[in-house]
Amino acid sequence: MDQTGLHALDAIIDTLPEFLRSVRRHLHSHPEPSLHEFETTAQLSRLLADEGIPHQILPSRRGLIAGPPIDRAGPIIALRADIDALRIQDAKLGVPYRSTIDGVMHGCGHDAHATMLLGAAIALHRCPGLMPPGVAWRAIFQPAEETTDGAIEMIEAGAMAGVTSIIALHVDPELEVGRVAHRSGVLTAACHTVRANFRGRGGHAARPHQALDPIAAAAQFLNLVYQAAPRAVDVREPLIITFGSIHGGTAANVIPDEVELLGTMRSLSQSARERATSAIQAIARGIHTATGVEVEVAFLQSVAPVMNDPGVIAALTRAASAVLGVDALWLIPHPSLGGEDFSAYLTYAPGALLRLGVAGSPGWPPLHSPRFDIDENALPIGAKILARATVILAWGDRSDES
Repeated sequence: MDQTGLHALDAIIDTLPEFLRSVRRHLHSHPEPSLHEFETTAQLSRLLADEGIPHQILPSRRGLIAGPPIDRAGPIIALRADIDALRIQDAKLGVPYRSTIDGVMHGCGHDAHATMLLGAAIALHRCPGLMPPGVAWRAIFQPAEETTDGAIEMIEAGAMAGVTSIIALHVDPELEVGRVAHRSGVLTAACHTVRANFRGRGGHAARPHQALDPIAAAAQFLNLVYQAAPRAVDVREPLIITFGSIHGGTAANVIPDEVELLGTMRSLSQSARERATSAIQAIARGIHTATGVEVEVAFLQSVAPVMNDPGVIAALTRAASAVLGVDALWLIPHPSLGGEDFSAYLTYAPGALLRLGVAGSPGWPPLHSPRFDIDENALPIGAKILARATVILAWGDRSDES
């Protein structure tokens, strides 16, 4: 594979910036939260059909698998993007693509991910001769990344059948547009959802001695978990426990029967997770003994760490340096404690995720911010990197691209 073919991919994508911008703005202004991505899926299906790209919609009508027909068993290079939005109120003012859905917005860049994957798929589809004989590409448009349900659904639908490597990009608002960040090995943390239920005995606020107060018990539990659980873990092993949801009670003068806390525990090692879990369970038992309130702690959905394969991340950085220049690459020094269900695919094939700069100026709004946005000049950059990396991986050692 020589550079001429790879430049042909770039040339196609260079004709698409306005199209990519319009796609991203449509998705941004019509966001759908996890497990509800029906119209997003339908819109992407229409765009793929317009280009003549074969694809199938999942039985749930959320998510798509696209790519050329495969005549025989052979290697498949997969490209993945997520398509769901967050339940956040869009606070951006003065932009024509502000979310039109109350309380929902693309605050994590999944609209950009889907748009860049679409651009890469169009370029690969228009250059069918670039892939080696018997090697195919597959685009995975995944729902429900934010709830960690989507990757498993895609896998069960056959998205990883025959796949030999898989790649993805994630926008990074801490990097200016035109830069990328990469890391081999551990990239993100293992994440567990933590639910703590407190069942007491309700009563009048003026007579707490007649009740078993679950709010007081939950407050003690929360403080002790924040203080004690991290101290149960080696200080050299990163661990974060954060509770983001408290539900309990309906009136100021009524002690409720129950309170629920929902949170997340994030770590980079199995030993840290085990020690923190044991500490949390011990705290729950202690709260029950001290207050009489029943405390039940459950560790629910979990996401494994993303482990970037050295060979696959090398293909992504090779593509990025060809598109942007080697000086645009930044080595990530430490893993993130964020979570990504991209890790589910990596149990089936080696893969890697690259971080793509999307900040248009210093102090750009962070991920999950109600003011989050991207510099749309990043869209063709991401599409080029994905398309080039696909071809590089397909040819492997036979590629002489530099």
